[in-house]
Parts: sequence; structure tokens; C-alpha cells
Amino acid sequence: MLDFIQMIVSGIAVGSSYALMGLAMVIIYKTSEVVNFAQGEMALLSVFMTYMGLEYYGMPYYIAFPGALCFAVFLGFFLEFAVLRRAKEPNVLGMIIITIGLEMILMGFVSWKFGADPKTMPFPISPYDSVEVGEIFISALELLTFLAAITVMAVLFLFLRYSKLGVAMKATQQNLVAARLMGIRTNRILMITWGISSLVGCVAGLLIAPITMQPYMMWDPMLKGFAGAVLGGMTSLPGAVFGAYIIGIVENLFGGYVSIEFKSAVAFFIIVLVLCVKPSGLFARHYVKKV
Repeated sequence: MLDFIQMIVSGIAVGSSYALMGLAMVIIYKTSEVVNFAQGEMALLSVFMTYMGLEYYGMPYYIAFPGALCFAVFLGFFLEFAVLRRAKEPNVLGMIIITIGLEMILMGFVSWKFGADPKTMPFPISPYDSVEVGEIFISALELLTFLAAITVMAVLFLFLRYSKLGVAMKATQQNLVAARLMGIRTNRILMITWGISSLVGCVAGLLIAPITMQPYMMWDPMLKGFAGAVLGGMTSLPGAVFGAYIIGIVENLFGGYVSIEFKSAVAFFIIVLVLCVKPSGLFARHYVKKV
């Protein structure tokens, strides 16, 4: 029984990084209905720029980490303004292909600039420090990731629900033309959305980097975050978080009791199973656009 509880706790801890990536992808999808497959590599570039500041230039943590978040925001602004906005009459499929191209470009740049060898990310908290609660152990870094995921979800929920900018983002997603007619500067809203999404992804990357840091480090969290968002509902922030935690717990239990080699595959099997019953995910409303 103790082993089972430990696996649940570890699954929740792992699911927190998936939740952050899922939140980042949902933010863009809620505004533009585009799945951003470059999300992981945007965070990757921000993390390696942080590493460069810490290792090469000797920046202190209190400058390097806020600097990374600012860099992530401007990276999101730049990619939306310089690349996505320049696409001529794009459809959803075309935008997805563009994000996949951006993913390859960013990963290639990081590999070229920093090499493919694993790095060690300086971090105030060691990934090997653990907190003991009764007979259950959880690493301090995993606990920090869990708290970060819950905090980010709460802030985003309040932001989208009660702020004028959040309402404008939802209006842009529901009807772009109507939003423009109502005076909403939709291009600016889309750019801000990419900046916020990049910021959330950067938080996830900074918390993953102390455990593993190499050019492919964000590939698995991005896929699992996307899987969790699809499972919970691509238009629901709580759904994306809950779905990511389900993914983390189920794959951990499957790896512990069945097979460690196929624990990643079982998460996607669950998604296929759930979407056959509820196509919009567990927490999102299913609707049909009428023409």
C-alpha cells in the first residue's frame, strides 16, 4: 500500500511539469485554435539562454531567472509578429505546420550553439534534496514544480476570467472578425497570447532543467502536456492540469506494476479511449460550428 501511495505522489509530481506545458499550449489554443508544437523548443531556448547567463557570464540567480522569463515573453512576441502573422491567409493546418517548422529551427539552433552533450543547470534547489511526509518522499524540486503549476493555473484562471485582456483573448478565439468589429486589436491580442504562453513554458523548462538538460529535454514534457490538455479539454485550463496529472499518475503506475518500457505509450492509449467517448475532452464543452 505504501508503494502504491508513493507512486501516486510521484505521478502527481511528474504530472506538474506536464501540467505547465499543457497550460502553455491551451493559452494559445483558446485564443487562436492553433496547437503550438514549438512550445517545448521555445522553452528550451529560454532555458539555454539562462544557462549561458549563469555559466558564461556569472549572473546571479535573481537576475538570470527573471531575465529568462522576460526573454521568453519577447521570444513569443517575436515569433508571432515575425513568423505567424506573415503567413498569407493561413488555415489551422498551415499554422500547425508552421509551428512544427519553428520547433525544428529552434531545436537546431540550440544544438548548433550549445552542442548535444548533456549540461548541468545551476539551480538553487538540488534535485536530490527530498522532503519526507510520514513515510512518503517527494523531492524539493518536484514539490516546487507542483506549487508552480497550481499557482500558474490559478493566476491564469483569474486573468482570463476577470481582466479586460483575458476577456479580449476569449472573444478573439470565439470570433476573430466580430472581435475586430468590436474594437479589439486582435493582432496585438495574439502577440500577447504567445508571450504569455512562452512565459509559462519557460517556467516549466527552468524546473525541468536541473534534472535533465540537453536539446531534446522538452520533447517528452511537451508531448505529455499536449496529451494532458487533449484529455482534459483543449479549451479548459483546469482540464489541462487535471488531464496532465492523470497522465503522470497512470504512466507511473503502469511503469511500476506492468512495464517501464511502455509507460509512455499507455498515456496515449488512455487519450484515444477517452476521446472516443468524449471528443472534446473531460472538461471542455463539445460544440459544432454551423455555417
